This record gives sequence, structure tokens and C-alpha cells, in this order.
Amino acid sequence: MEVRTLAVEGALEFTPRVFGDDRGRFLSPFQEAAFTEAHGAPLFPVRQTNHSVSARGVVRGIHYTTTPPGCAKYVYCAAGAAIDIVVDIRVGSPTFGQWDSVLMDQNHHRTMYFPVGVGHAFVALEDNTVMSYMVSSSYVAANELALDVLDPTLGLPVPKDITPILSERDSVAITLAQAREQGLLPDYELCRQIERDLTQAVAAL
Repeated sequence: MEVRTLAVEGALEFTPRVFGDDRGRFLSPFQEAAFTEAHGAPLFPVRQTNHSVSARGVVRGIHYTTTPPGCAKYVYCAAGAAIDIVVDIRVGSPTFGQWDSVLMDQNHHRTMYFPVGVGHAFVALEDNTVMSYMVSSSYVAANELALDVLDPTLGLPVPKDITPILSERDSVAITLAQAREQGLLPDYELCRQIERDLTQAVAAL
């Protein structure tokens, strides 16, 4: 398992070894030992798994969870291809306002870890792109917020040959600056504390 530290503090990319033969392929998108070594702690207790299917051009995000409760994610593209994007929206973070992206496809089978409090977006590059992820908290609609994925200040990597297909919620989402002015963004130190609490919860299992 290869590991790359991303530009957003705490975010990680993993590339598993792929074993192929005339029958097809086998790989392990999540490997506890490799994750623990790279992250410095085990994966959070999984409270829910999510699965989305998107047509080419669908852009989802930037989504985040209010903190508390906060939410960490481990994301994998099970079919198709997508540009998966992490955005640091944690006020006080050393990388606040920065983003990084990972091309997730069926060639390299990369995965990404999103620490508590960051924003998540992705661009589907093929029809029937399947994104699957484990999350550290259960879905509560009132806790889920969105930022403008086309915010020109962020300049996220939406390919020029794609006309973004957005949900109604995402199409009216506010910018990062507006969310900060309104006090809607997570606090970095609180996010870090919640991650430490998740680690302790794993140890107690």
C-alpha cells in the first residue's frame, strides 16, 4: 500500500497493490496496518457506509458536517472514475482554504482519508461512477451543510470539458468566505479533539 500525504493537513491518499490474472483483479482498498502507520491511529469506529451512483458530469459537494458532531470519511471509487476533492474549511487550520484532489479510477484504485471537519466534493468522469465510503457518524440531515463547489476563490479542479450537474442544494450553496462570516465553519482544534476521541473509542472496543 502506497501512501501520499495531501496538501490538506491530516488528509491521506492510499494506493493498494493490484493483483491481476486472466480471471480479473483483486485488491484491498483499506488495510488497517497501513492506515494506522500513516495516520498514527486506527480508523474511526464505522457508524455508517454510503454509496452513490453518478452520471458523467455530476458534481457533488462541497459537503461537510457541523462540528460537533463532526465526521471523518474513508472514500473509495468502486466503479467508473472521479476526481475526489478534499477542502480544508477548518478555521485555525495551518492549511485553511487549501484543497487537494485524487483521481480515483479502475486502474490505480486509490482511496482517500478525510479527517474530521474538512469539506468533500467529487466530479464524476464517467457514467455509473460509484463512490463508496465509510463514515464516523450517522447521517442527520440538520448536521449536513454545503459550500459552493464552483467558488472562484477556491478554484477546484472541475474539468473544462464537463458541464457540472448540481443538486438544487449544491447550486445555491454559499461560498467559503460567506460561511466563515456567518460562523458556519468547523473549528480546527475542536476537530482535532473529536479525532482524538474517535481514537479512544476504537481503543475501548
